[in-house]
Amino acid sequence: MDIPPADAEVRSATAEAGVPAPDFGCAADSDAASRLPRAPKGGLAPSLERRRMQLYLVQVAIDILVLLSCFALAHFLLPAERPRIATMRSASLLLPIFVTIAFYSGTYSRKSLSDWRLASLRVVSTLFVSGALLTFMAFFATIQVESSRLAFATGMVMTSVVLVLLRIVSARRIRKAWGPSTINRLVIEAGGPPVPMTDVYRIDARQHGLVPSVDEPAALDRLARYLRNMDEVLVSCAEPDRYAWSEVLKGSGVHGEVISNYAREIGALGIIHHEQHRISTLLVSTGPLAMRARAMKRLFDISVSGLVLLLLGPLFLVCAAAIKFEDRGSVFFRQRRMGRGNRFFSILKFRSMRETDSDADGNRSASKNDERITRVGRFLRKTSLDELPQLVNVLRGDMSLVGPRPHALGSQAGTKLFWQVDRRYWQRHCLRPGITGLAQVRGFRGATETEEDLSDRLQADLEYIQGWTIWRDIGVLFSTLKVIIHDRAF
Repeated sequence: MDIPPADAEVRSATAEAGVPAPDFGCAADSDAASRLPRAPKGGLAPSLERRRMQLYLVQVAIDILVLLSCFALAHFLLPAERPRIATMRSASLLLPIFVTIAFYSGTYSRKSLSDWRLASLRVVSTLFVSGALLTFMAFFATIQVESSRLAFATGMVMTSVVLVLLRIVSARRIRKAWGPSTINRLVIEAGGPPVPMTDVYRIDARQHGLVPSVDEPAALDRLARYLRNMDEVLVSCAEPDRYAWSEVLKGSGVHGEVISNYAREIGALGIIHHEQHRISTLLVSTGPLAMRARAMKRLFDISVSGLVLLLLGPLFLVCAAAIKFEDRGSVFFRQRRMGRGNRFFSILKFRSMRETDSDADGNRSASKNDERITRVGRFLRKTSLDELPQLVNVLRGDMSLVGPRPHALGSQAGTKLFWQVDRRYWQRHCLRPGITGLAQVRGFRGATETEEDLSDRLQADLEYIQGWTIWRDIGVLFSTLKVIIHDRAF
């Protein structure tokens, strides 16, 4: 929904300056317009910055009152094990810690005003971090806080509940009064690609006579009237005009952006300025995990895979003996696959096909009634025991317990090689491949008969990479136990 100008005062003010009346190129939404406050003269939009600041101060005051009230109420409701003043002393010590952390953690921020879920998460997290810090300080500084532990815990819980309820009510009132956005965002269309954004002010630069010229003070003044009270300005212009628009935005005093489809096409993550060499570069890739996260994941892989190999050692020997007994062939099947950083490695599996029919390149995906699979191999595949030797790959560092599954180089989806289906395919190699993964626990296993079969797996892999946590790895491992025996495990 494009937000229309608030009232006629803006039109009269711009007309006095010789500027065409704002026309946002869309039908006005009467409900949205009726909720907008009156705009000051000389600007397209009312200032929301001052109102946000006022709301922050009101929230701080209310949060302080709620914390003190809930702690007092907690002690009145519970048996008086300690003097009531002791509980209030705990609250008074907690209060400055809570307010300090809240200011630095984004508890009072733009997004928190309209998103009650984010606001609730931040305020509750801040409260309990403050409580933990107070307990830590009291223990090591030997501060005598004689408040009842039960009263303190009850006060924390009651405060959390009330603060969350207030965030829900506040966010709904703000969205009703201001609309979905708590900031003023202006899109200037100046001959560039279309900008399909909603809840923005939108003007056509040519229609309103806006030109990015630093040699014409009158032109700069005209543009300044449109930028007044804006929190963010996005300019969509032709490539030759980007420098000029960037130049005038730098002097505007507002958050300014120039849209670039090229940066999106190459997946730019940011811009890095190398001042010593006087060059700037577009950041297009970075490791998905920081060093601490990589160390945590590797330690988890080593400890779990080592323990599982130790516990399942007898089963490992039984599987090897069964394979050897059936056709006297080799126990293991080795296949070259691509791992982290697009480097080749040899994956280990228990051999499940006749040795003469083994497909080293993976040109043919195994099917449910594949005649190449041996009797022992069919059981190993159905129970996923053929994957057991990959624990050795994990200990070697070639693989991880959880991650995107490594594919054979000749694997096809329909009639295309995997990387020909989607250009994002290679992005999954930024992590070590896994024995199991998010795609597998969601049921995306077996032959890739169509391109959609690969797309489903790829989407799950990219989702896993973007949202990795050690808890997700643990969750995927437990979910894998439910799908070890699977109708598509062939």
